[in-house]
Amino acid sequence: MTYPTALGSSTKDTITLLGHDLADDVMGEVGFGELAFWLATQRRPTPGETRVFEAVLAALADHGFTPTAIVTRLTHLSAPDSVQGALAAGLLGGGSRFLGVTEDCGQFLHAHLPGTVPTDDAGWDALALEVVRAQREAKRFVPGLGHPVHKDGDPRTRRLYAIAGQESLVGPHLQLFAAIGRVHPEVLGRTLPLNGAGVCGAALADLGLPLELLRGFALLARTAGLIGQLAEELRNPVARQIYDSVDLHNRPVDPVPYRPVPTAEELQ
Repeated sequence: MTYPTALGSSTKDTITLLGHDLADDVMGEVGFGELAFWLATQRRPTPGETRVFEAVLAALADHGFTPTAIVTRLTHLSAPDSVQGALAAGLLGGGSRFLGVTEDCGQFLHAHLPGTVPTDDAGWDALALEVVRAQREAKRFVPGLGHPVHKDGDPRTRRLYAIAGQESLVGPHLQLFAAIGRVHPEVLGRTLPLNGAGVCGAALADLGLPLELLRGFALLARTAGLIGQLAEELRNPVARQIYDSVDLHNRPVDPVPYRPVPTAEELQ
Protein backbone atom coordinates (compact mmCIF):
# COMPACT_ATOMS: atom_id res chain seq x y z
CA MET A 1 0.00 0.00 0.00
CA THR A 2 1.26 3.50 -0.82
CA TYR A 3 0.30 6.81 0.74
CA PRO A 4 0.59 9.76 -1.68
CA THR A 5 2.14 13.06 -0.58
CA ALA A 6 3.22 16.10 -2.54
CA LEU A 7 5.44 17.32 0.31
CA GLY A 8 8.65 15.41 0.98
CA SER A 9 10.23 12.11 0.05
CA SER A 10 13.71 10.61 0.01
CA THR A 11 15.82 8.00 -1.70
CA LYS A 12 19.28 6.67 -0.90
CA ASP A 13 20.92 9.71 -2.49
CA THR A 14 18.33 12.50 -2.61
CA ILE A 15 15.71 14.32 -0.58
CA THR A 16 12.83 15.96 -2.43
CA LEU A 17 10.63 18.67 -0.95
CA LEU A 18 7.67 20.12 -2.81
CA GLY A 19 9.00 18.65 -6.02
CA HIS A 20 12.42 20.28 -5.64
CA ASP A 21 15.78 18.93 -4.61
CA LEU A 22 16.08 19.90 -0.95
CA ALA A 23 19.83 20.27 -0.86
CA ASP A 24 20.36 22.09 -4.15
CA ASP A 25 17.12 24.01 -4.73
CA VAL A 26 15.78 24.80 -1.28
CA MET A 27 18.58 25.03 1.29
CA GLY A 28 20.16 28.45 1.11
CA GLU A 29 17.69 29.51 -1.58
CA VAL A 30 14.33 29.61 0.20
CA GLY A 31 13.75 31.46 3.47
CA PHE A 32 11.96 29.70 6.30
CA GLY A 33 8.90 31.96 6.17
CA GLU A 34 8.60 31.44 2.43
CA LEU A 35 8.97 27.69 2.92
CA ALA A 36 6.29 27.57 5.64
CA PHE A 37 3.86 29.35 3.31
CA TRP A 38 4.80 27.05 0.46
CA LEU A 39 4.30 23.92 2.57
CA ALA A 40 0.84 25.04 3.67
CA THR A 41 -0.42 26.07 0.24
CA GLN A 42 1.79 23.99 -2.08
CA ARG A 43 2.36 27.10 -4.15
CA ARG A 44 5.38 29.33 -3.90
CA PRO A 45 4.44 32.77 -2.58
CA THR A 46 5.28 35.97 -4.37
CA PRO A 47 7.84 38.28 -2.72
CA GLY A 48 4.97 40.51 -1.56
CA GLU A 49 3.09 37.61 -0.04
CA THR A 50 6.25 36.45 1.70
CA ARG A 51 6.78 39.93 3.15
CA VAL A 52 3.25 40.13 4.55
CA PHE A 53 3.41 36.56 5.88
CA GLU A 54 6.74 37.12 7.61
CA ALA A 55 5.47 40.40 9.06
CA VAL A 56 2.63 38.42 10.63
CA LEU A 57 5.09 35.90 12.05
CA ALA A 58 7.16 38.70 13.53
CA ALA A 59 4.05 40.34 15.01
CA LEU A 60 3.07 37.14 16.81
CA ALA A 61 6.47 35.83 17.91
CA ASP A 62 6.57 37.26 21.42
CA HIS A 63 4.50 39.56 23.60
CA GLY A 64 6.38 39.51 26.90
CA PHE A 65 5.54 37.49 29.99
CA THR A 66 2.26 36.07 28.75
CA PRO A 67 1.01 32.78 30.23
CA THR A 68 2.55 30.88 27.30
CA ALA A 69 6.00 32.31 28.11
CA ILE A 70 5.66 31.80 31.85
CA VAL A 71 4.56 28.18 31.58
CA THR A 72 7.42 27.45 29.16
CA ARG A 73 9.94 28.80 31.65
CA LEU A 74 8.35 26.99 34.59
CA THR A 75 8.20 23.70 32.70
CA HIS A 76 11.88 24.05 31.86
CA LEU A 77 12.59 24.69 35.53
CA SER A 78 10.80 21.45 36.39
CA ALA A 79 12.24 19.41 33.51
CA PRO A 80 15.41 21.05 32.15
CA ASP A 81 16.16 17.86 30.25
CA SER A 82 13.01 18.31 28.12
CA VAL A 83 13.21 21.36 25.90
CA GLN A 84 10.44 19.91 23.77
CA GLY A 85 8.23 19.61 26.85
CA ALA A 86 8.77 23.25 27.76
CA LEU A 87 7.99 24.40 24.23
CA ALA A 88 4.95 22.13 24.01
CA ALA A 89 3.63 23.44 27.32
CA GLY A 90 3.75 27.00 26.03
CA LEU A 91 2.15 26.12 22.71
CA LEU A 92 -0.66 24.22 24.40
CA GLY A 93 -1.57 27.47 26.14
CA GLY A 94 -2.37 29.17 22.84
CA GLY A 95 -6.12 29.53 22.95
CA SER A 96 -9.05 31.90 22.93
CA ARG A 97 -7.39 34.49 25.18
CA PHE A 98 -3.84 34.32 23.86
CA LEU A 99 -2.96 33.68 20.19
CA GLY A 100 -6.36 32.24 19.34
CA VAL A 101 -7.77 35.62 18.30
CA THR A 102 -5.76 35.34 15.08
CA GLU A 103 -7.80 32.34 13.99
CA ASP A 104 -11.05 33.61 15.52
CA CYS A 105 -10.85 36.95 13.73
CA GLY A 106 -9.89 35.50 10.35
CA GLN A 107 -12.73 32.99 10.43
CA PHE A 108 -15.23 35.56 11.74
CA LEU A 109 -14.44 38.01 8.95
CA HIS A 110 -14.58 35.29 6.33
CA ALA A 111 -17.99 34.14 7.57
CA HIS A 112 -19.38 37.66 7.16
CA LEU A 113 -18.09 38.42 3.68
CA PRO A 114 -20.89 38.52 1.08
CA GLY A 115 -20.67 36.84 -2.28
CA THR A 116 -20.10 40.23 -3.91
CA VAL A 117 -17.89 42.46 -1.80
CA PRO A 118 -18.27 46.26 -1.63
CA THR A 119 -16.26 48.43 -3.98
CA ASP A 120 -15.81 51.52 -1.82
CA ASP A 121 -15.46 52.58 1.83
CA ALA A 122 -19.13 53.50 2.08
CA GLY A 123 -20.12 49.97 1.09
CA TRP A 124 -17.64 48.42 3.51
CA ASP A 125 -18.86 50.68 6.33
CA ALA A 126 -22.47 49.70 5.69
CA LEU A 127 -21.52 46.01 5.81
CA ALA A 128 -19.45 46.53 8.96
CA LEU A 129 -22.39 48.26 10.67
CA GLU A 130 -24.58 45.25 9.95
CA VAL A 131 -21.95 42.91 11.36
CA VAL A 132 -21.32 44.89 14.55
CA ARG A 133 -25.04 45.46 15.18
CA ALA A 134 -25.76 41.76 14.75
CA GLN A 135 -23.03 40.89 17.23
CA ARG A 136 -24.32 43.47 19.68
CA GLU A 137 -27.88 42.17 19.44
CA ALA A 138 -26.62 38.62 19.97
CA LYS A 139 -24.56 39.86 22.95
CA ARG A 140 -21.37 38.52 21.40
CA PHE A 141 -18.01 40.21 21.02
CA VAL A 142 -16.42 41.00 17.68
CA PRO A 143 -13.22 38.91 17.62
CA GLY A 144 -10.12 41.06 17.41
CA LEU A 145 -11.80 44.24 18.60
CA GLY A 146 -10.06 45.58 21.71
CA HIS A 147 -6.78 44.85 23.49
CA PRO A 148 -6.06 44.50 27.23
CA VAL A 149 -2.83 46.51 27.02
CA HIS A 150 -2.81 48.63 23.86
CA LYS A 151 -6.04 50.46 24.62
CA ASP A 152 -5.13 53.51 22.54
CA GLY A 153 -4.05 51.52 19.50
CA ASP A 154 -2.06 48.37 18.83
CA PRO A 155 1.21 49.40 17.13
CA ARG A 156 1.19 46.22 15.05
CA THR A 157 -2.11 47.18 13.41
CA ARG A 158 -0.86 50.31 11.69
CA ARG A 159 2.30 48.59 10.47
CA LEU A 160 0.56 45.49 9.11
CA TYR A 161 -1.94 47.58 7.15
CA ALA A 162 0.92 49.66 5.77
CA ILE A 163 2.91 46.61 4.65
CA ALA A 164 -0.15 44.96 3.08
CA GLY A 165 -0.94 48.24 1.31
CA GLN A 166 2.59 48.56 -0.02
CA GLU A 167 2.31 45.06 -1.49
CA SER A 168 -1.24 45.60 -2.85
CA LEU A 169 -2.47 42.80 -0.58
CA VAL A 170 -5.22 44.55 1.37
CA GLY A 171 -7.96 42.08 0.54
CA PRO A 172 -11.58 41.78 1.68
CA HIS A 173 -10.80 40.48 5.17
CA LEU A 174 -8.53 43.41 5.97
CA GLN A 175 -11.00 45.83 4.37
CA LEU A 176 -13.91 44.55 6.44
CA PHE A 177 -11.85 44.67 9.62
CA ALA A 178 -10.75 48.23 8.89
CA ALA A 179 -14.40 49.19 8.35
CA ILE A 180 -15.33 47.58 11.67
CA GLY A 181 -12.66 49.75 13.24
CA ARG A 182 -14.25 52.85 11.71
CA VAL A 183 -17.92 52.20 12.52
CA HIS A 184 -18.05 50.23 15.76
CA PRO A 185 -18.13 53.33 18.04
CA GLU A 186 -21.50 54.21 16.47
CA VAL A 187 -22.89 50.91 17.76
CA LEU A 188 -20.91 50.27 20.93
CA GLY A 189 -20.70 53.85 22.15
CA ARG A 190 -16.94 53.62 22.70
CA THR A 191 -13.81 53.26 20.64
CA LEU A 192 -11.80 50.05 20.81
CA PRO A 193 -8.49 49.36 19.04
CA LEU A 194 -8.13 46.73 16.35
CA ASN A 195 -6.09 43.99 17.99
CA GLY A 196 -2.86 43.38 16.10
CA ALA A 197 -3.28 39.61 16.42
CA GLY A 198 -6.73 39.98 14.88
CA VAL A 199 -5.27 41.96 11.99
CA CYS A 200 -2.80 39.11 11.56
CA GLY A 201 -5.73 36.75 11.11
CA ALA A 202 -7.29 39.03 8.50
CA ALA A 203 -3.97 39.29 6.65
CA LEU A 204 -3.45 35.52 6.67
CA ALA A 205 -6.98 34.99 5.36
CA ASP A 206 -6.35 37.51 2.57
CA LEU A 207 -3.24 35.54 1.61
CA GLY A 208 -5.47 32.55 0.96
CA LEU A 209 -4.05 30.41 3.75
CA PRO A 210 -6.31 27.65 5.12
CA LEU A 211 -8.68 29.16 7.67
CA GLU A 212 -8.53 25.99 9.74
CA LEU A 213 -4.77 26.46 10.18
CA LEU A 214 -4.63 30.15 11.11
CA ARG A 215 -3.91 29.32 14.75
CA GLY A 216 -1.17 27.00 13.53
CA PHE A 217 0.66 29.94 11.97
CA ALA A 218 0.32 31.87 15.23
CA LEU A 219 1.84 28.89 17.03
CA LEU A 220 4.61 28.70 14.44
CA ALA A 221 5.49 32.31 15.21
CA ARG A 222 5.22 31.84 18.97
CA THR A 223 7.57 28.84 18.81
CA ALA A 224 10.36 31.22 17.87
CA GLY A 225 9.38 33.49 20.74
CA LEU A 226 9.33 30.62 23.23
CA ILE A 227 12.79 29.51 22.10
CA GLY A 228 13.85 33.07 22.83
CA GLN A 229 12.24 32.85 26.28
CA LEU A 230 14.15 29.65 27.01
CA ALA A 231 17.41 31.14 25.75
CA GLU A 232 16.91 34.11 28.06
CA GLU A 233 15.99 31.76 30.91
CA LEU A 234 19.36 30.06 30.46
CA ARG A 235 21.16 33.43 30.60
CA ASN A 236 19.02 35.14 33.22
CA PRO A 237 16.75 32.64 35.02
CA VAL A 238 13.56 33.95 36.61
CA ALA A 239 11.42 30.79 36.74
CA ARG A 240 12.66 29.91 40.21
CA GLN A 241 11.69 33.37 41.45
CA ILE A 242 8.23 33.00 39.91
CA TYR A 243 7.79 29.62 41.57
CA ASP A 244 9.12 30.88 44.93
CA SER A 245 6.81 33.90 44.87
CA VAL A 246 3.80 31.62 44.52
CA ASP A 247 5.04 29.05 47.01
CA LEU A 248 5.94 31.74 49.56
CA HIS A 249 2.43 33.17 49.53
CA ASN A 250 0.71 29.81 49.47
CA ARG A 251 -1.36 29.31 52.63
CA PRO A 252 -3.77 26.64 53.83
CA VAL A 253 -7.42 27.60 53.91
CA ASP A 254 -10.42 26.12 55.61
CA PRO A 255 -12.21 23.86 53.09
CA VAL A 256 -15.62 25.19 54.10
CA PRO A 257 -15.75 27.83 51.31
CA TYR A 258 -15.37 25.10 48.73
CA ARG A 259 -18.25 22.92 47.65
CA PRO A 260 -17.60 19.39 48.96
CA VAL A 261 -17.68 16.43 46.63
CA PRO A 262 -21.17 14.90 46.91
CA THR A 263 -21.54 11.43 48.33
CA ALA A 264 -22.98 8.55 46.34
CA GLU A 265 -26.21 8.83 48.31
CA GLU A 266 -26.53 12.54 47.53
CA LEU A 267 -26.07 11.86 43.84
CA GLN A 268 -29.00 9.43 43.81
